[in-house]
Amino acid sequence: MRIGIDLGGTKISGLALGDAGEILARKRIPTPKGDYDGTLDAIALLVADLEQETGQTGSVGIGTPGAISPATGLFKNASAVFLNGRPGKVDLEARLGRPVRIANDANCFALSEAVDGAGAGYNVVFGVILGTGCGGGVVFNGQVHVGPNAIGGEWGHNPLPWQTPDEYPGPECYCGRRGCIERWVSGTGLQQDYANVCGEELTGEEIAARAEAGDTEAQAIMDRYEDRLARGLATVINMLDPDIVVLGGGVSAVARLYESVPVLWQRYVYSDRCDTVLRQNVHGGDSGVRGAAWLW
Repeated sequence: MRIGIDLGGTKISGLALGDAGEILARKRIPTPKGDYDGTLDAIALLVADLEQETGQTGSVGIGTPGAISPATGLFKNASAVFLNGRPGKVDLEARLGRPVRIANDANCFALSEAVDGAGAGYNVVFGVILGTGCGGGVVFNGQVHVGPNAIGGEWGHNPLPWQTPDEYPGPECYCGRRGCIERWVSGTGLQQDYANVCGEELTGEEIAARAEAGDTEAQAIMDRYEDRLARGLATVINMLDPDIVVLGGGVSAVARLYESVPVLWQRYVYSDRCDTVLRQNVHGGDSGVRGAAWLW
């Protein structure tokens, strides 16, 4: 049995998978806000509950914001800042009495979709989460690419390519720089663009629906968003040349992206033709926690 844990900002999700990927048990609990020890205790309790429900002992994989630094063994780059600089892997292994595997939540998303989701059967899968941020993960032949710096797939903290004059220098990013791809193509970025123009906060799906209904301002905003997303993904394709890009997060539900973006990225990809496939995820909100389980 494989146990996957997805550590989110407001909730911790747990899932027990059988050998064929079938769901044996699931549970969700609130994340202790800003409490490092409380969060680790909650994860340990969640694992115990899943094992009690199934009557089995499982391997444990955990998807988290940020990553474990190969240099120090400590958490880094986590938006849940109370994790940063703490020895989460060592402390969790002590609580659980067994080894654990920890990966960035976007890596877990990509792995889930590569194993038995939209990316199944493809050799190179690039998974993208378009939500509050725009994380990314790379899977080669069923294995997550972490890299020596544990930043494999972190496309969102590169500058938006081929910037227009009105896009330069771009909005400030929490990483300390300006104009990061994340600030433009995340769900937050799309919503902010609409709010700046129209003075109203809507979800990506709502903005797309208004565009489809003939709202000219919403259409212009979606056109800008799709071109920015195409530019960002074109740089990934130019470097990685993945077989498939799988989208997750709230913006992935916007159906028009899967037609428009592959047409637009043809302008920017360094090839006579781009055959990379763009697909929506299969497992939805379960992708991250399933991917954590598949770390073993």
